[in-house]
Amino acid sequence: MHIEELDYELPEELIALRPLPERDGGRMAVVEIGKGLVAHSRVLELPRSIRPALFVVNNSRVIPARLFAQKSSGAEVEILLVEASEGHFDEERLAQRWRALVRGQKRLRIGTELRVKGAPLRAKVLALFAEGGAELLLESEGLTIREAIAQAGRLPLPPYIRREADAEDLLRYQTIFASRSGSVAAPTAGLHFTPRLLEALEAHGHRLTQITLHVGPGTFLPIRTSNLDEHAMHAEAFEVSEEAAQAIREARAEKRPIVAVGTTVFRTLESAALPDRTVRPGSGRTCLFVRPPYEAKVVDALFTNLHLPRSTLIALVMAFAGIEPIRQAYRECVKERYRFFSYGDAMLIRKSEDAR
Repeated sequence: MHIEELDYELPEELIALRPLPERDGGRMAVVEIGKGLVAHSRVLELPRSIRPALFVVNNSRVIPARLFAQKSSGAEVEILLVEASEGHFDEERLAQRWRALVRGQKRLRIGTELRVKGAPLRAKVLALFAEGGAELLLESEGLTIREAIAQAGRLPLPPYIRREADAEDLLRYQTIFASRSGSVAAPTAGLHFTPRLLEALEAHGHRLTQITLHVGPGTFLPIRTSNLDEHAMHAEAFEVSEEAAQAIREARAEKRPIVAVGTTVFRTLESAALPDRTVRPGSGRTCLFVRPPYEAKVVDALFTNLHLPRSTLIALVMAFAGIEPIRQAYRECVKERYRFFSYGDAMLIRKSEDAR
């Protein structure tokens, strides 16, 4: 598959730069696998739009990963923390290694020490990599690393939202499931969920379980190769609990559809797939790049947002629902003035036999 096949025309004014007043107030395009768009609906109609299913959500929480620092010369450096090289964000440590992306990296050298603004926190450069990558040793004075990052860091918004995060974003760019810190971008399909929607899902016979995938900055990186087979995905850490694995086994036995809430859940479940179309519990890392042709092993339906052209995310959606059906659906969503990307509207992709 070539990169041009992932393209579509999107007027810039359809990019949602702010969330709607109500999380569950968005529109929802309903797409049937192999057919295309069959209905324009609303997110609040999700419980009635698919037969009783198991919804799987991502409980990862976005960390305040943007840090601003200075060299001893006074030169400014911007740091985007990606992943702790040792331990986890929530651990109580006074020193911790982190993989990061550094803007202004060309001026850095191994051994350079940076003073982070807004907290008693130092960052020492341990290694430098291509495309702005670095490994840093963070050391705090008087606070744990987690506390210092929380004090100095800013919420990282997607690059197409060209503004600083504000108080509204601190609330709305986290899902209601967010409990395990580690992402640098929200699992945005989950942003539509509210207690009201969860109650409606339960009332209509649906069930819900949670997995964890910590979203890395690779979710926003453009595909730079003409041939998709040459694109390398960034690895992301995931965990499937025994409780989630058991819920999926029970859903399989009851012939309930497995609904992945977002591409992060899709990739997690497919990465942990077993031959019987259930998943193995445990943790790991995935660099699975789902693109056509691909046959899903675990996921039966997908609830997702409307994704960037030429992205790995729209490649996954095309792999699941069909290239031409998704092209047709996206054209229709543009025509109907849907709101696109992280703060935008949603799409439910289901099999015909799973319609209510």
